[in-house]
Amino acid sequence: MEKLTERELKVLEFIRKNKRAGNAEITNYLASASVGASRITTIRSINSLIEAGLIERKGGGRGVYYEEKSVSSFLLYFDAEEYFKKSPDERSVAFERFNFGIFDNVGEIFSENELKELIDLNDNYAERIKKLPPSIIKKEFERLTVELSWKSSQIEGNTYSLIDTEILIKENKEAEGHKKEEAVMILNHKKALDYILRNKNYFQNLTLRKIEDVHGIIVDGLSVAKGLRKKAVGITGTKYRPLDNEYQIKEAMEKMIDFANNKLTDQFSKAIFTMLMIGNVIMSLRMSCWGTMFKTGKSTPKQAGRWHSNATCFSFYNF
Repeated sequence: MEKLTERELKVLEFIRKNKRAGNAEITNYLASASVGASRITTIRSINSLIEAGLIERKGGGRGVYYEEKSVSSFLLYFDAEEYFKKSPDERSVAFERFNFGIFDNVGEIFSENELKELIDLNDNYAERIKKLPPSIIKKEFERLTVELSWKSSQIEGNTYSLIDTEILIKENKEAEGHKKEEAVMILNHKKALDYILRNKNYFQNLTLRKIEDVHGIIVDGLSVAKGLRKKAVGITGTKYRPLDNEYQIKEAMEKMIDFANNKLTDQFSKAIFTMLMIGNVIMSLRMSCWGTMFKTGKSTPKQAGRWHSNATCFSFYNF
């Protein structure tokens, strides 16, 4: 989707705030918001939003009005670039603490068309790899292992290059000028992926033990405690504060697991839901102390979330 113009964004925000709005109301609002527009320009902005699938027209004649079009709050338009231009204190946060009501209000994560496209893409992939010899499939997974291990580690501040990562994984040779812990982190990612691929069916349903097992592989040898977090943590750049009570953390994790296993019917929704919940909402697993190690304050829960997302997808396919 193309980035919205300032006027289009104002129109969408006005409709979202008021649940519904007519042409005259939108035109008057734009004038008061210092992005005034003629009736023709306003209608052009409205039509652009309709074409983008963000709003829909209802009613008829002089009674026509517009509502935001979305099957889930997860799918609402969000301009991340504009959001991060603001200081942390200026950014709007729906909840400053974990909202247990999320499990009653998630709805559908993907639209019907998006889900169909994902299923078609995966079915097409499954058909194509059936025709490949085992040697080629093995090479593809070697490449996947290298690239996943490199990118996931890089996100956490690891300074290994893609080539360094490939040499480390294939030849077990550490790159010069890098900390030992960086090599350990990358090799742990390889071990985690190997473990997931050996036990694909194991991950079709989640349990707290399975999440902790993968997290344990990722942090092995990195001086990071394993298991659920027992102390308060903060997140730089946001007013949101993760849960700081061990019992509430466990409750949130158990609710997330139950929801993923029993409410979400496709692996794509399960994958993205668990990735977001483990990595960025609950942040329940113990945090690393890599702020001094890799010049960042990133946390292992996000890695665990990403790898469980991968595990969920892998578990539904035979290759």
